[in-house]
Amino acid sequence: MSKKTTGSFTLPGESGYETLTLQLAERWGADVIRDSDGTKLSDEIINAGYGIYSTICIIRDHNEWARKNLDKLQQCFLITGAKVAVQDYISIYLMEDFFDEQFRVNDSKEALKYWQVYDRTTGEEVPREQWNYERESGNVVISGITPWHKYTVSFMVYRIWEEISMYNHTTNHWDKEHLMQIDPMYADTQKYLLEWMEAWCEQHKETTVVRFTSLFYNFAWIWGSNERNRHLFTDWGAYDFTVSSRALDLFEKKYGYSLTAEDFVNGGKYRVSHILAEQRKLDYMAFINDFVIDFGKQLIDIVHKHDKLAYVFYDDSWVGMEPYNDRFQEFGFDGMIKCVFSGYEARLCSGVKVDTHEIRLHPYLFPVGLGGLPTFMEGGDPTLDAKKYWINIRRALLREPIDRIGLGGYLHLVEPYPDFCDYIEKIANEFREIKELHDKGKPYHIKTKVAVLHSWGKLRAWTLSGHFHETYMHDLIHINEALSGLPIEVQFIDFEDIRQGVLQNCDVVINAGSAGSAWSGGGNWHDHKCVDLLTKWVYEGGTFIGVNQPSAVEGHDTFFRMSHVLGLDEDTGARVAHGKWTFEASDEHGFVPEGASIAPKNNIYLTDGSAAVVGEVSGMVTLSTHTFGKGKGIYLPSFEFSLENTRLLLNIIRYAGDELHETKYITDNLYTECTYYPESKILVVINNSDEVQRTTIDTEYGKQTMELEPYDTIIRTIGELVIK
Repeated sequence: MSKKTTGSFTLPGESGYETLTLQLAERWGADVIRDSDGTKLSDEIINAGYGIYSTICIIRDHNEWARKNLDKLQQCFLITGAKVAVQDYISIYLMEDFFDEQFRVNDSKEALKYWQVYDRTTGEEVPREQWNYERESGNVVISGITPWHKYTVSFMVYRIWEEISMYNHTTNHWDKEHLMQIDPMYADTQKYLLEWMEAWCEQHKETTVVRFTSLFYNFAWIWGSNERNRHLFTDWGAYDFTVSSRALDLFEKKYGYSLTAEDFVNGGKYRVSHILAEQRKLDYMAFINDFVIDFGKQLIDIVHKHDKLAYVFYDDSWVGMEPYNDRFQEFGFDGMIKCVFSGYEARLCSGVKVDTHEIRLHPYLFPVGLGGLPTFMEGGDPTLDAKKYWINIRRALLREPIDRIGLGGYLHLVEPYPDFCDYIEKIANEFREIKELHDKGKPYHIKTKVAVLHSWGKLRAWTLSGHFHETYMHDLIHINEALSGLPIEVQFIDFEDIRQGVLQNCDVVINAGSAGSAWSGGGNWHDHKCVDLLTKWVYEGGTFIGVNQPSAVEGHDTFFRMSHVLGLDEDTGARVAHGKWTFEASDEHGFVPEGASIAPKNNIYLTDGSAAVVGEVSGMVTLSTHTFGKGKGIYLPSFEFSLENTRLLLNIIRYAGDELHETKYITDNLYTECTYYPESKILVVINNSDEVQRTTIDTEYGKQTMELEPYDTIIRTIGELVIK
């Protein structure tokens, strides 16, 4: 399908494999060669006429300086597991549950003032005079306490092994020095890093792009001492790894109040992204963002002074540089690079305000993939992996443009896999054709405009708190993935946006998630003004789509605050003696495709019997619609991404916007999708399945029928418009 083209491709080169590097650079149409973590580029590669990306992780690879400044390593709070006291004192070993190669207790005077001991049975803090830390044993001894109560200790630790390096070391059996991470919150570290950046630029005159991976603070990733539960806590959106006594002191000076360990550990739950953020957390996030932007800009200014471009890799140490923060452009980054597994991650990258948007494809060129399964080794199938990644990403790339693609890792691993090399050549050419289509004009989309409502709004557009394979349990991430490739305009809004009048620009609002979560909205639903505005908007013609426990919050007449719009609610136990409306399910509009599967939820009941049940399983609602004024309320108890459910979501949105009758540029086979570019009159049809598919598309030039091989793409010019 793809014609041979060149450019817009970043190849990972590798010293010692010059012939392979240059052969594949030509074959895949690369215009840039990069180094990767653990590889270097030789002079032969550097001088071969390609652009050169040089990867730097600004806070690691400084072990010599770090060993002389161990008090300036990065830190965090940890909390011990709750221990039951059987007498009036208890001794708790701090590091019992934690990986001692990742953490070392920080018992300095500055850190100790932030340690806390809690009686978890009463929820009260134990006074400082009742506990003591024994350095030699590593225990905290608590006295004068109540037997049979549970106690925890929250303490500060140095992180002595940088987490990404640690993961690669343990997963891919690296035999190298453990890298430490230094904290730029300290003036001495800043001075060192500014001098280091200046010297680095002088020494790398051949570099055209400095690829920051990423900036200063990693996402939270706490490892355990027991291999049965090695990854105790992971949240790609958390700020737990930015903490130090200096940061907390500076925060207090700026904001006028002090934070505590409990503000971070939250009784062991931590302040995860899917829990509603309290103002104290929002203040701390703003504090860290301000610091990262202000100091990060100084480093980027040095890069620009040396006539180099500065790109940032969104993953790894990205915390504090929220790409949808209103201040992000102050960094001065020239490009954004995003590691992508899924369509919504490609959309996340494409919407950032930078000149160049680049995605790094998978599989990563490592023996073991990020999911823990073999890739470029016995038992792996990297070609199949590449196909599956590509079909998830491709549908999003057809909707919004990406400027570049590339790979990372050890290039020599591809040598035994010629079919993988063939497939990457196909992807590279296919991508360049898609990019060219975007250059000529925007793709067609339906008229109905969708807004996704959650507590983070645009700040966390197209994401939750990790990659798809880490946050798969959340309904919203599945909805984001489905939306990423649909012909629909999508925006992300929060509750303040509603108060500011954003609904006038929306046709559909989707609210999805568990009760109390940031995604469902939690305590934001106590604000009756938001409920009033949404109610009025639906009554006047809007559609509110609720998934799982939408608008759910305790303390009101109904659990779902929008139950009057949805026509149903969830019984949390108060209505077990009440009668329930019976119903018969009927898909009178025919928008549920064969194979769509929505898991039901217990205790969902119709409020007044007026909701129309479209689907049910064992007497439980799986899809319902409810007329409210001129608008609609639509409810699904769950949503899991699949090709069938993606088509269901598209049909629901078309129904919400009174466009279900409009079939132009929608394939009649749900295992295929299409994108039409009106400016160039080109239709792109993709097969998202591993089987041959036949599909027909209704266009303004007549019906187009075609047959596609597994995972294939067809790009077709469909003629001139016939004017009657």
